[in-house]
Amino acid sequence: MKGLTDIPGIRVGHVSDYEALTGCTAILFEAGAVGGIDVRGAATGTEDIDVLRPSHIADRVHAVVLAGGSAFGLEAASGVRRFLEHHGVGFRFGGAVVPIVTSAILFDLGLGKSHVRPTREMGEAAAAAATVDAVHEGAVGAGTGATVGKIFGMKQAMKSGIGSTTVNLDDRVRVAALVAVNALGDVRDPQTGKLIAGARRAPASDELANTELEMKRSARTGRMGENTTLAVVATNARLSKVGANRLAQLASLGMARTIFPVNTNGDGDLCFALSVGEERADVDVLGVAAAEALAQAIVRAVKLAPTLGGVPGLAGPLKTNG
Repeated sequence: MKGLTDIPGIRVGHVSDYEALTGCTAILFEAGAVGGIDVRGAATGTEDIDVLRPSHIADRVHAVVLAGGSAFGLEAASGVRRFLEHHGVGFRFGGAVVPIVTSAILFDLGLGKSHVRPTREMGEAAAAAATVDAVHEGAVGAGTGATVGKIFGMKQAMKSGIGSTTVNLDDRVRVAALVAVNALGDVRDPQTGKLIAGARRAPASDELANTELEMKRSARTGRMGENTTLAVVATNARLSKVGANRLAQLASLGMARTIFPVNTNGDGDLCFALSVGEERADVDVLGVAAAEALAQAIVRAVKLAPTLGGVPGLAGPLKTNG
């Protein structure tokens, strides 16, 4: 499986800054995709998501951009927009080409260099790097500075990142997910219920504390507004904008199966859904597959995350070429 790029017509590119520990991810649909969105968290940072509402006149989008950098990271979308314009991708109005690019950000300023954030140039580079190859996972792109389990602060958190996977419904229909996991809460394996990553009992300990129990015990919720899980699900089945928005809602159940707690006031959790293709499938069936794909992708995001910035990851020390 290649992850999100298993869906024909989708390319994915990352740019990562391993000194500042931030980055961005560009997901391109150059032929256009019918989109929808489901927003569950209260601390979102987004750009141009209204184009995904059924009432908006735009019938398709050309890219989704995920970025670190908190609100500053929204600048990366401008670079993707410029890249697509230069390549003639977008709606044509006379002599102008206007790409429709929607974006969401997560907060990673507490891990690396807070004064360095994804820029327009980084967004353009991520778009230029986009490929149909297997999605790179772990601490890359928007997941470069992502962490989980922050009820006690970064000193007892764990590293997270990007995960991506695909669920095949039959020999025709596919549903895939990509997610950048930067949650306040912990991550559990949905098949066993076992905690696999999250808040640790002490800075030097590998023992997980169980964030929900700590919240009930002490009535504390951790630092607010410094989290967010950003998900993208896509299918090669044909959907209307109403159907795509419904798919986003159903896919979000995958977060609820893996992140504890999820959708808090300190998380900006949301899920994009894109339809790229002409296959026929019931949206409820697609939703079952999308929730499964998203849950699996979240688990991969923590399992493939290396140790970075002094925050331990399940994948151990970061391995780089050369």
